[in-house]
Amino acid sequence: MKYFSYVVARDFGFAPNPFGQHCTLATCKPIIRRNSELGDWVFGITPKAKDKGNRLVFAMKVTQKMTFDEYWASPEFQYKKPVMNGSLKQLYGDNIYHKNKDTDVWIQEDSHHSKDNGETNYENLKRDVSGQYVLISDYFYYFGKLNVEMPFLLKTKFSIGIGQKQVKEEYALKLIEWLYSNYEKGLIGVPLLFTNFQRYDGVS
Repeated sequence: MKYFSYVVARDFGFAPNPFGQHCTLATCKPIIRRNSELGDWVFGITPKAKDKGNRLVFAMKVTQKMTFDEYWASPEFQYKKPVMNGSLKQLYGDNIYHKNKDTDVWIQEDSHHSKDNGETNYENLKRDVSGQYVLISDYFYYFGKLNVEMPFLLKTKFSIGIGQKQVKEEYALKLIEWLYSNYEKGLIGVPLLFTNFQRYDGVS
């Protein structure tokens, strides 16, 4: 079993997407998405800031792992496709990648990761599809703007900068036990930046 930790630099509700019955990680963090297997855990931590860093944004157990084409075609995850004239939750849908069956070329749907006019943002596409898979969880805790302070003895074990790290099992299991004992699973708080729709250019 593996336990990954990373800083959630932009908590819009897109990566991960915590809406509905599943928390999904379909974009960004390609190394984690390639290397995670069923049963692994992914933890999202707040960025370092004055007295606010290293707080828990989310924790998800990987219960399904799909290719982009499988995710796109799955009846179960049609609601994760972005609707550009829909609600804010629909605007941040993360089911955005699939291949053209005739040309085998990647298609990026109009979304948070495409350009303002809906055209493909190749910076985002290249990074996203390199992850190869979508991670899906029906066993998750998503705090978002209500991010929580982890127990003091565990806090530094999840401290990281750029990229991701693997957390030692003994610390990850203690955090999971603490979550199970203190919180109900599912969507607990909305994403920190869940106020209006924005695009991400893939650079800033």
